[in-house]
Amino acid sequence: MRRLAWMLAWLLAQPLAAQTLEQIRASQRITLGYLPNMAPFSVSNGEEPQGYAIELCQRVTERLRREPGLAQLQVRYQALKGQEILPALQRGEVDLMCSALVETLERRKWVNFSLPIYPAGRGVLVRADASPSLLAVLNGQAVHTGPQWRATINRGLSKQRFAVIGGSTAEDWVRNKLRLFGVLATVVPVQGMDEGVELVASGGADAFFADRVVLLNRAARNAHAQELQVLDKSFELEPVGLVMPRGDDALRLLVDSELSLIYRSGEIEWLYRRYFGEPSAQVRQLFQAYTRPEGRVTPRP
Repeated sequence: MRRLAWMLAWLLAQPLAAQTLEQIRASQRITLGYLPNMAPFSVSNGEEPQGYAIELCQRVTERLRREPGLAQLQVRYQALKGQEILPALQRGEVDLMCSALVETLERRKWVNFSLPIYPAGRGVLVRADASPSLLAVLNGQAVHTGPQWRATINRGLSKQRFAVIGGSTAEDWVRNKLRLFGVLATVVPVQGMDEGVELVASGGADAFFADRVVLLNRAARNAHAQELQVLDKSFELEPVGLVMPRGDDALRLLVDSELSLIYRSGEIEWLYRRYFGEPSAQVRQLFQAYTRPEGRVTPRP
């Protein structure tokens, strides 16, 4: 009975699996969503945005044009704000989201994610004159010895103000860490990257946690760049992928097939190098792990 119920649910879901591709074929148009201020993943540049994730999406559209009946496919770009992403995908206003979005189990309840396109690493921005005790803890220099370690962490973090993008995985991570160590500090949610960087630059926050590569990019563009520093330490890796409407397995398979081809061919290193610099050995290994083989369906006798 349980198996029958599962198969019935699977069959009912099949028309939805091809829904986006059918709409694209009927309209001869695909709408790519993006965040206009998320360099180097996606940035506004006249009529057509640019960036690492944008180029990957463009490769997907080239793949689509090789599908039957889609040779004349038109591409439309739609700039969005962070809080608009999930509703726009759910309403069908955007077919594919071409900015960096961290895959979480909660978000997977609402949308589909592609294979990871980037090994995101959480970093932290501080002022150049940050207190030595704060830098010591953030750099992991506190001695890991029971109560002494906890006391060092509290001395370094208590009464500090930590900026995070509201509703982000960084906010959850910071709040959990402070709760774990019983640190009395203030978490300051901000609307976006520029606001967080400016808050640190102006002294309104002691640190800003976000993706390290994006922090480096934004800090370098800030008017007070000489007064800021992004620490070398990455706190943890997070999978970042392109985003599609939930249940759209046909579109996800097409996207993942093109990404896997880019990874296997080595093109991903050339593209990564353009936006992030030379890929490390760890990054190369991760791209090898992300790819999926073409494989073959072996018929049963």
